[in-house]
Parts: sequence; structure tokens; C-alpha cells
Amino acid sequence: MVDLQNNKIKEIKENDFKGLTSLYALILNNNKLTKIHPKAFLTTKKLKRLYLSHNQLTEIPLNLPKSLAELRIHENKVKKIKKETFKGMNALHVLEMSANPLDSSGIEPGAFEGVTVFHIRIAEAKLTSIPKELPSTLLELHLDSNKISTVELEDFKRYKDLQRLGLGNNKITEIENGSLANIPRIREIHLENNKLKKIPSGLQELKYLQIIFLHNNSITKVGVNDFCPTVPKVKKSLYSAISLFNNRMKYEELQPATFRCVLGRMSVQLGNFRK
Repeated sequence: MVDLQNNKIKEIKENDFKGLTSLYALILNNNKLTKIHPKAFLTTKKLKRLYLSHNQLTEIPLNLPKSLAELRIHENKVKKIKKETFKGMNALHVLEMSANPLDSSGIEPGAFEGVTVFHIRIAEAKLTSIPKELPSTLLELHLDSNKISTVELEDFKRYKDLQRLGLGNNKITEIENGSLANIPRIREIHLENNKLKKIPSGLQELKYLQIIFLHNNSITKVGVNDFCPTVPKVKKSLYSAISLFNNRMKYEELQPATFRCVLGRMSVQLGNFRK
């Protein structure tokens, strides 16, 4: 491992890593990087982890090692993920690139073609919609603190294996009916700090859902069957956390049967609406 974080490095040149053929991890966080030579990683064929966060890069470096499993490049100035950026990078499993000025048009078609990424975090960016061309292998997708206003029917159609979804701190007013049915294996959903007026439809059909955060919305009513299936034993995993505090509903009107498929009373967080 080579740790060069917390310096004032502005540029990585072609031969800076020459001879480091067995390098496993490279940490360049918190520098002043603006440029990385396209051939800088030509000899680092065993590099697994590359950390480039807290720099001034405007694009994801070209010709990254095919061996790379983890890339962290948050808090830079990346506005675009170009087509074939990750071409041939079949080992890439984790991509962290929050706090970049990336909007929905900045992810070019084919940018993730052929890769098997399991974890992507693009929080604190400028996305106005859920990207539809991310890897179909995704298990975790975190898009918190963007500008997403609607979850459309087709948004999750590609992500059948998704288990954790982060959409907190957006501007979501609507989750279209049927959209959650496309992620049948989901276990955890974050929708807190949005503008929802009702419980998303289809939660009761998600057999493995255990955690759902809906606090700090504008929800006015909760139906007795909004969370739990009507047929006993359909749900494979009981809820361990449901958060509903700071909504507009009258909590005293909630029926006890509403939470019949939770582990216990401590699993449900209620509270009053704060004006």
C-alpha cells in the first residue's frame, strides 16, 4: 500500500508509479489533484483499491487498472461519466463518487456496460432522476441528497437484485404505482426527508423488506395494509425498523394491526408533526 493522502500533489505523471507492479492499494485523498496521466496506471496491474477523494479532478481517470475492485472519488469536480469509462473492469465492485456536480445527463449511455458493480453511491450531486443504465448487478444504490422528485415505474426495472436503496433528502413527491415491484429482494429503503404525502404503494408485497425510513415527509394517513400483507406467512422477514415521525398524520388514529408484521413495538418510530 502507498499512502499519499493529505499532501499538495497537483498532478500524477506517466512514470510516477513505474515499477510498482505489486501495488495493492493507493491512497491519494485530500490533495490538489487536477490531472492524472492516461498511462499513469499502466504498470499497476494488481491495484485493487484507489482512493482519490477530496481533490479537484474533473473526470474519472482514463485507463484504470482492470484489477481495480474499489474506486472512491467523492468530493471532486466530476460532471460526467463517459461511455466506456469502466470498459473491461470486470473486478470493479464498489464505486463511491458522492459530492460531485454530476447531473442526470452526465451519465452517458454505455458508461457501465459490462461491469459487475455491487455498490454505487452518488449522493450530494445534482441528479433529478434515478439513473436507468447503472449495472444490473447492483445490490446497493445510494442516491441521497440529490434533486430527484419522482420515482417512475421503469426506474428499478434493471435492478432486480437490489437490497439497499437510499433516496433520503431528495424532493420526492411521488412513487409511481408498481415501481417497487421491480425490486423484490429489497431489504432496506431510505425515503426520509422528502415530500411524500402518502405511503408508497407495494410495500406489503416486498417479502424481504425489513427497514423503511419515511420520517420528515408530509404523509397524512397510514392504511392498515400499507406495510403488511393481508395473507399470513407471505412475508419472509419481519420489519425491524419503520420510522414515521415528523409527518402530518394523526398518530392516535393508527390501528394496531397496521404493524402486525414487525418484530415488536420498539421497531416502529412515531412522533408528532413539527410545524
